[in-house]
Amino acid sequence: MNSTTAGWLNKVPEVTLGFWAIKILSTTVGETGADFLAVDAGLGAGATTVGMSLLLAIALFVQLRTRAYTPWIYWLTVVLVSIVGTQITDVLTDVLDVSLYTSTAVFSVLLAVNFLVWYRTERSLSIRQITSPRRELFYWTTVLCTFALGTAAGDLATEALGLGFTLGAVIFGALIAATLIAWRLGSNAVLTFWLAYILTRPFGASLGDLLTQAKTYGGLGMGATWTSAIFLCVILILVAAAQLDVGHRKATAQ
Repeated sequence: MNSTTAGWLNKVPEVTLGFWAIKILSTTVGETGADFLAVDAGLGAGATTVGMSLLLAIALFVQLRTRAYTPWIYWLTVVLVSIVGTQITDVLTDVLDVSLYTSTAVFSVLLAVNFLVWYRTERSLSIRQITSPRRELFYWTTVLCTFALGTAAGDLATEALGLGFTLGAVIFGALIAATLIAWRLGSNAVLTFWLAYILTRPFGASLGDLLTQAKTYGGLGMGATWTSAIFLCVILILVAAAQLDVGHRKATAQ
């Protein structure tokens, strides 16, 4: 281990029920938050993408400088990645008129290539071993690809294929449950983790659209403002609890 990695601890939280709860909430906020900024706040797709990308760059810089998992930094980065990933797909679809079939296929290939390069370089895709700067860069690149792919796949299923928000959320939720069952039955833990991680994005996107879109479009009409605010508050509570838990463990260890 060289000087750049000495003293590092795993930079990713333990995969618990709390992890998945915050992850799903973050993916939903990525959908509703992007809609709020681009539409309700009137920033537009371009300004929202640029502004959130700058904030993400700052958050990633802070995250990469830490040497152990720090809940508030890690989850802030995840929320910003979610928003930016959503905006990348939205810009391709709404501004550049790229087909959802095309963007879903392209992001799938990019994700597969990233996994291949990551594995050939590090010989592991396990999130229990994010213990060096290079592995963490692979990790966050993968996360961004999953969010962009999940947004495109979610929109493809609910809009282009006409499944609707409710059925889309049910289908992706069922696929996540099937992945969990496969893991419990002994399937490869790394494979099932990444499958579930990818699927939470279209599930969150479908859920976000279901909550925010007008009833005439098949949604519940809650609006992006209220939905984003409520989900962000829940995320803050869960992250604060995780931060206190980390602090307690450090104090106990000393």
